[in-house]
Amino acid sequence: MKVQFCGAAQHVTGSAHLLTLDNGYTILLDCGLYQGRNKDMAEFNRNWYFSPGSVDCMILSHAHIDHSGRIPKLVKDGFAGDIICTHATRSLCAIMLLDSAKIQERDAEYTNKRRLKKKKKKGQRKKKMVEPLYISKDVPPAMDLFVGIGYDRWHRINDQVEVLFTDAGHILGSASVTLRIQEDGKEVMFGFSGDIGRPDRPILRDPQPMPPVDFLLCESTYGNKDHLEKPAEAERFLEIIKRTCIEKKGKLLIPAFSVGRTQEIVYMLDQMETAGKLPKIPVYVDSPLAVNATVIFGSHPECYDDDLNEYMLLDDNPFGFNNLTYIKEVAASKALNSSNEPAIVISSSGMMNAGRIRHHLFNNIDDQKNTLLIVGYCSPETTGGQLRSGKEAIKLFGELKLVNADIETMESFSAHADRTEILQFIENQKGRVKKIFLVHGEIKRQTALSELMGEHGFNDVEIPALGKEFDLSGLV
Repeated sequence: MKVQFCGAAQHVTGSAHLLTLDNGYTILLDCGLYQGRNKDMAEFNRNWYFSPGSVDCMILSHAHIDHSGRIPKLVKDGFAGDIICTHATRSLCAIMLLDSAKIQERDAEYTNKRRLKKKKKKGQRKKKMVEPLYISKDVPPAMDLFVGIGYDRWHRINDQVEVLFTDAGHILGSASVTLRIQEDGKEVMFGFSGDIGRPDRPILRDPQPMPPVDFLLCESTYGNKDHLEKPAEAERFLEIIKRTCIEKKGKLLIPAFSVGRTQEIVYMLDQMETAGKLPKIPVYVDSPLAVNATVIFGSHPECYDDDLNEYMLLDDNPFGFNNLTYIKEVAASKALNSSNEPAIVISSSGMMNAGRIRHHLFNNIDDQKNTLLIVGYCSPETTGGQLRSGKEAIKLFGELKLVNADIETMESFSAHADRTEILQFIENQKGRVKKIFLVHGEIKRQTALSELMGEHGFNDVEIPALGKEFDLSGLV
């Protein structure tokens, strides 16, 4: 049995791990899009460490694009097996992959127009035109391969392999993956944490422990940090709202992933409004994908935690309240940019590398009465990463914009477990797990987490490099 790390190895995005059994049967765990502008990763999304047509089966931990975003290209390039995931993940992928395709199309069109314009202006040699990774018509053939299954039930893939999904508590439908494999007369348990959520977060159930496994791929996004406690989080959020929108009469811009983060923020604002704490200011969710995803959230109550179910006895619409407006139309989005009214604007993408949030930044980042609230992880090379690092000016749409708005960060909103929560999640693996591979994290944070795991009795922790393959047969 071998495992190769084909993405999210010493990086946070582009999750993809290939498991090859001794008889040649191959299972791909996730097939994510690399999100960022690292020059060393420029060609990652267009290339494979394996032949897509040779992969027998794919298992998808959850719908976020950094885990699912290359699936249409995988199918386009020859993959024809089952894509196994939870029911909610399948529902979300139906809208998210189509949205991703449209972004691919728009980005290619924009880049090609700029290259043609530069060529005419400077008499440069013609550059090769950019092709999108995939387009809208590539999505339906990929969705036809999806197989939705429930949590906590073993599903047989073939005579040799079974899969079990346990609730990871990260986003709607997210799962940790356990494979029960019969090989050479032995039973091997292989685990993939997926993205581990946080206990006691709004909307979703807490992460559920996986069965004890022999080998574990474990995420490490916040491997060197602990998050802010929940009570302080709500108070600080309300203080930022009042300072920006009431005292300074400015806009509070919140870049947020359309799936998960946006609904959590809206739910928290809904609770503030129900309790009479939210100031009477307009709140806008400016993202067509977020609007569609919120509808899907309402269709999967099997993922809700007890607190949300109880809250719905008081308020039957936890994602809607007075002064909240969901925006799909481009004209309405543009109108927000020309408006000077105090408001909260929630828009995607969370890392600010694409989407309508870039237009809101362009029109508001240079005004000191405004605030940008960063509520999750941003890769260093993205616009969000640059703003987090304290850049005094950023380039947007070819123009340099001064950063005069306040920049606030609240990592407590993150849907990723912190280092303490990761340790709690894997506590039940002691005594069986032979080797842990840290994935989905930056090397600095992975190194810190590896050392911490060693202090807590996990003695064989590996930080694999991108493309590295490990033979596990001798460890079984």
